[in-house]
Amino acid sequence: MSYWNRFPEYVPVARKKEKAAKKLKELLKKSPGLMPVVLEGKSIARTWWGKAWNRNLEQYADYSNRIGRGRSYVRHGTVLDLRIEPGEIQALVQGSRSKPYKVSIKIAALQKNIWKEIRSACEGMLESLQELIEGKFPKALGEVFTAEKSGMFPSPKEITFSCSCPDWAYMCKHVSAVLYGTGARLDEDPKLFFTLRKAEIGDLIQQAVAGKADKLLAKAAGKSSRIIDESDLSAVFGIDLEEHPTAGRNKNGTRKEKRSREKKTVTKKESNEIASKAPAKSAKGKKTTTLKTAAKSVKGKKGTTEKTAKPASKGKSNVVSLADYRR
Repeated sequence: MSYWNRFPEYVPVARKKEKAAKKLKELLKKSPGLMPVVLEGKSIARTWWGKAWNRNLEQYADYSNRIGRGRSYVRHGTVLDLRIEPGEIQALVQGSRSKPYKVSIKIAALQKNIWKEIRSACEGMLESLQELIEGKFPKALGEVFTAEKSGMFPSPKEITFSCSCPDWAYMCKHVSAVLYGTGARLDEDPKLFFTLRKAEIGDLIQQAVAGKADKLLAKAAGKSSRIIDESDLSAVFGIDLEEHPTAGRNKNGTRKEKRSREKKTVTKKESNEIASKAPAKSAKGKKTTTLKTAAKSVKGKKGTTEKTAKPASKGKSNVVSLADYRR
């Protein structure tokens, strides 16, 4: 730039991109761990966190006139390295000179009282960390996060920056490029936002999930009056409910089923054989008269025999027909 010409020479976009790509290739040979900002498509940010970061910067009048200069710079691939650390952003930006400029942006930690209010607002509104990272939460919660004075995003008073370039402006295009590049980096890993603001994301999720669990437990505690227990159902209809078969496993690992007792049909011949082999015991432990013994005490009346099933009490006897017994 000549002394009489206050405006720099125009450099085509293609030449800027070529220069930045060439410099990045040289730096990667010396420092393979560089993390450049590479945009996919025309949009600088795609996710909720990246877009919210950029919108927050653009809403302040202090930045509105200067930050726009960084859009083209970050799109040209001039941010060769960008690292987000607790309370600080460090970056290298390729400018008009051969050596990249060093940019440092410091962000104040999130105030404790604001963080406490945000955690309280999240109770019962988040179900998992994945929902928070993907920005899949209620719109009302997003408004809490982005509130101008009580949200999580920093205001101009909480941001200080410096650049090694000779530009005397309050915010040079290299700083604004890094600020936009930060939004793109949050697309890749939204958890870095909480690292930058020195806020523990685990505390937010823990309190939010705990609040959700408390509400579910309180709701489950009040049992619905429409649900009737099995014992009550039996009393209402005067029946005994049959137990459902339950599945289990044998020792060899195969499944088995425990089924309710079923009545087996026995032929007359089998009943006679069973009755002759083993006499049954009554509920009180006394032996009842077997079929064989009953046959000896037959009192015949024209082909009809009777036997005494139980000892008579108070002079009365219970007589069972042999024909009925065989049935």
